[in-house]
Amino acid sequence: MEPENPTLAPEVPPIDNSISPLPAPDIVPAASVPPPQRDGIRWVFMGPQGLRAGWSVAIFLAILFGVARLINWLLTLTRVIPKGLTTPSTLTPATGIIAEGSSVLLILFAAWIVSKIERRRIMDYNLRGPGRTARFFSGIVVGFGALSVLVAALSWGGWLHFSGLALSGPQILSYGAAWGVAFLMVGCAEEGLVRCFLLFTLARGLNFWWGLGLAVAMCALFSLNSKASGLWGVYVVALFGLVACLLLHLNKSPSTGFWCAAWVTSVLFGGGHTSNPGENWVGIFSAAGIGFVFCASVKLTGSAWWAIGAHAAWDWGQSFFYGTPDSGMLAQGHLLNSTSTGTLLWTGGADGPEGSVLVIPTMVVILLALLVQYGRKRQVDAPALAAEASTS
Repeated sequence: MEPENPTLAPEVPPIDNSISPLPAPDIVPAASVPPPQRDGIRWVFMGPQGLRAGWSVAIFLAILFGVARLINWLLTLTRVIPKGLTTPSTLTPATGIIAEGSSVLLILFAAWIVSKIERRRIMDYNLRGPGRTARFFSGIVVGFGALSVLVAALSWGGWLHFSGLALSGPQILSYGAAWGVAFLMVGCAEEGLVRCFLLFTLARGLNFWWGLGLAVAMCALFSLNSKASGLWGVYVVALFGLVACLLLHLNKSPSTGFWCAAWVTSVLFGGGHTSNPGENWVGIFSAAGIGFVFCASVKLTGSAWWAIGAHAAWDWGQSFFYGTPDSGMLAQGHLLNSTSTGTLLWTGGADGPEGSVLVIPTMVVILLALLVQYGRKRQVDAPALAAEASTS
């Protein structure tokens, strides 16, 4: 139907050919646009995520080792610590708590200083994530359970023997609790340093070539230590990491930065144990290998709490509960009396169960347990992690 009151169309004015059209704007191709200029010296220190990762690590280590050296010098000067003190072959709960507790405080102090510079919070260094308490106790169960399986295999094969209790009555509870605190400090100190601060910081600024340079430099540095033991364990893990990270780099995987950081920190963790007395190459390989497993746990669980629990429980079970050597040292006040017989490759010798070749399949079992327990939850937890990070 026609509208009742049609609207008349407006008259179109005639075109005046004497008026020249406006000139078209110049369109510059995107490829010819010059890149933004680097802001002088600021570019050297600051990147897209704030202070560059290398400077953060350098500041952290300078504070950590500088303060540690200062405290050690003061204690030696005042004769609280005798000059030339060597590492004892027997550990006591008191020395463990004092030494590792001091390390925790130093790491927290250094991380706090860097967090202020970076405008972060301490919890940002791989200590956030869902279900932190549940993951911590899950790590304790898996860590002690995996060690128990390893000890059972050594006992079944005739390489480890037990001859009753070394403690009785209230001593069991007192030493068990004291060693629990000591090895909790060990877990917090070593995981806080490697899987919390260093892994988080390196993962945000490391590529394959930087990772390769750091891994090669660390292997060379460790080889210069005349007292180092089991260096081939470090070399083997460094080679495995090289192959894996090179494949990720060639495939341009978005997770290359994290796994290159896991590679570097695992080499560092294994190499850091080469100065311990009684180490062998299998024990160093297992230290570096379990370091990689702990990095994988951070990726799967969203935080380092699982690794802290597993680390503490493994050391507590090995040193206190089963009474076996740990990196050449025997814990004072262990629960069970144990002796090993057989070849070093199977028994682990002075390195304890983690120096036995059977530790390799044990690490594989731990990694599989992580994948089964947390692999499916990773996609579910990712939105919660993103929301928590956006509100912090």
